[in-house]
Amino acid sequence: MTAPSRRLTDSAAPPARPDAGSALDNLTRIRAEMVSHPLRAEHRLSQVHPSHRASAGNLLHYLTLRKRDLRPLQMQLAELGLSSLGRAEPHVLAAVDAVLDALHHITGRTTHEPTPAAEVGFGRGPELLAGNRDSLLGPPSPGRAVRIMVTMPDAAAHDSILVRDLLQQGMNCMRINCAHGDSAEWLQMIANLRKAEEELARTCRVVMDLGGPKLRTGPIQAGPPVLRIRPERDAFGRVMTAGRVWLTDLEAGHPGEGPASMLTVGTAWLAGLCAGDRIRFTDTRDAERTLTVVECRGAGCLAEVSHTAYVTNGTVLRHERDGLTAQTTVSNISRLAGSITLRRGDTLVLTRDLTPGTPATQDQAGRVLTPATIGCSIPEVFSDVRAGEAIWFDDGAIGGVVERVESDCALVRITHARPGGSALRAGKGINLPDSLLRLPALTAKDLTDLAFVARHADIVELSFANHAGDVDELQDLLAALGRPDMAIVLKIETRRGFENLPEMLLSAMRSPRCGVMIARGDLAVECGFERLAEVQEEILWICEAAHVPVIWATQVLETLAKEGIPSRSEVTDAAMGHRAECVMLNKGPHVLSAIRVLDDILRRMQAHQTKKRAMLRELRLAHAFPEAVNDIEG
Repeated sequence: MTAPSRRLTDSAAPPARPDAGSALDNLTRIRAEMVSHPLRAEHRLSQVHPSHRASAGNLLHYLTLRKRDLRPLQMQLAELGLSSLGRAEPHVLAAVDAVLDALHHITGRTTHEPTPAAEVGFGRGPELLAGNRDSLLGPPSPGRAVRIMVTMPDAAAHDSILVRDLLQQGMNCMRINCAHGDSAEWLQMIANLRKAEEELARTCRVVMDLGGPKLRTGPIQAGPPVLRIRPERDAFGRVMTAGRVWLTDLEAGHPGEGPASMLTVGTAWLAGLCAGDRIRFTDTRDAERTLTVVECRGAGCLAEVSHTAYVTNGTVLRHERDGLTAQTTVSNISRLAGSITLRRGDTLVLTRDLTPGTPATQDQAGRVLTPATIGCSIPEVFSDVRAGEAIWFDDGAIGGVVERVESDCALVRITHARPGGSALRAGKGINLPDSLLRLPALTAKDLTDLAFVARHADIVELSFANHAGDVDELQDLLAALGRPDMAIVLKIETRRGFENLPEMLLSAMRSPRCGVMIARGDLAVECGFERLAEVQEEILWICEAAHVPVIWATQVLETLAKEGIPSRSEVTDAAMGHRAECVMLNKGPHVLSAIRVLDDILRRMQAHQTKKRAMLRELRLAHAFPEAVNDIEG
């Protein structure tokens, strides 16, 4: 039964409407400030490339608008049934003028033609962003607007089929990390791509990432030369797969297939082995172990063991035949990679030199005699580090506070580690988010690499961009190399880079093509993991206001690319990436599967949302609802 409609009587007054006049006055003042800001920055705007001039003005309008808390005004506008300016980024002044026009009509106040008129209208803002996206990242894949960038593995230098498959699956940008490999390998990767482009009649941008001043831990004193050969067991401890090892001599080496473990033995002794032979030895724990030869081929033999064994240089292997015993000595086992275990409360000495680091030493009672030490790859930072500042290692896995800085070292108190301790290894990243580091964005190696990049790449990525001067330096160097028109991408991976993003964007917009990468790995450590979601949103908004394309990067579908199975959380993360213009995948043995899954996710999501705007695609559930109601009522 339908409820009767309620009539308004004298005693039932309509609800009070918000004060439209107050909203009009407030927004009028904001607009006046917005249009004055670009006038004050006329010198900066005059340096921007002509194709970005309107976009730079729109960025300044947006920054002025967002200098205040707009939430009270937004509530007023929403209650009046007007736009709350929540989608103003690509056309800020036009959005404000549209709301002002409506407010003038509601209040009955006289309206005048806005001065100056909005240069970027409602249609032009998205068009400018789309044009910049196409110019920077190349044409889209059919049916998918968001591009896919893939970081090249080392194998891409010699495996042309892999590069062809990546392109065929939907790669739009090939990313080469200059921190790995050399110019010969990079050149071969590019050659493999050009060959694949010709075969598939597709195009792909070559993106080269300059390494930048990445702080890393120095070497660590190597462990003993020990090889562990271990079988795989089920939950009941039964051997499912025996431990396998390849026996060979110095000349033969590894066959390139089969087990990764290898023991180097004497040539004559090896020649006397046959399938079925049993090789006995005493391992480093004085445990008696037996290897069984299962196959001999070429210049080596494959052997298996059913119990875990530890072998070192000098271990004696023996086998018997016809009552005679032959023996050999194992050699050429490499030392284990060193590591330092750190626990909360421990002291770590960070040294200026790269002398191999050492773990802490203790007496028999467990008291620390000497703290752990490790070097820093860029000792110049010691001049900028102060006591009380935070320090993080290995992408935030280990954290601490600088307690004291001395002439040759810094003492760090560990405050963040796993309950049982965390292992710190050589070559791991170091972040100093509180320190005002005065490091140049371009290292000596970067300057050498840039000459190659300028000749062979379409886009250069500037790592650890922190302020506008870093961008200016890159542009000046590109001009000197004859590539003033080269596209540049700013990698935002430090707190300072994030805080200086608007200024850096205005510098980057001096180039005809530019973009921004949200390098979420270092950025999360620098800004705090709890702030990452907020920070990446702000970067997306600011770049949309500047009509600058964004690349969503770091650990996208990482588990899928590395292990072959995605996690639920990373699928959701990949879906969020569709709000950028490009999503980057890192290398991994299952990267082809990762491209296929990402391609599918991006195609599905573009029907539901673009940037901050929900797209009202036909909802299939809505069709089923009337039938379901009829079934219930019937």
